[in-house]
Amino acid sequence: MSYMKKSPWIIHYDGSSCNGCDIETLACLTPLYDAERFGVINTGNPKHADIFLVTGAVNAQNLPVVRQIYSQMPEPKAVVAIGICACSGGVFRECYNIMGGVDKAIPVDVYVPGCAARPEAIIDGIVQALDILEKKREALRSGKVEELESKDSLPPMPEKTKRKEATP
Repeated sequence: MSYMKKSPWIIHYDGSSCNGCDIETLACLTPLYDAERFGVINTGNPKHADIFLVTGAVNAQNLPVVRQIYSQMPEPKAVVAIGICACSGGVFRECYNIMGGVDKAIPVDVYVPGCAARPEAIIDGIVQALDILEKKREALRSGKVEELESKDSLPPMPEKTKRKEATP
């Protein structure tokens, strides 16, 4: 990690979940697990964030929020899906209002499975995201902007979010 020239800033968003992974993510920032020893700083502004931590599944109401936070983050950026709900929808996958994991809304770089994901696994996911972030920075420096943009482009909106035509 000595190659890093800047402390990575993270932003955290909780979608539809039981808040178990949300609590474990916040525990990573406490002195017990101390994710800040890697230089990680928590921010509330997506315009300052490098790594997007998402817990919970995606539904029709939080889909635009997740996409907006992602689009406001500067390049390069990395996304970590924390918990089985963020990875695939988890136990809520078959619910009428759940679309699935975070990858239905935005491209995901690191998946951290678990219900609830353990703080050690979350910190490992953040460290993996730091490596991916550094590789993306190298790609930007070497002028591979199109390659990076194709990987980080937003997927199309899922069918469940499209509004039905009004009946006459």
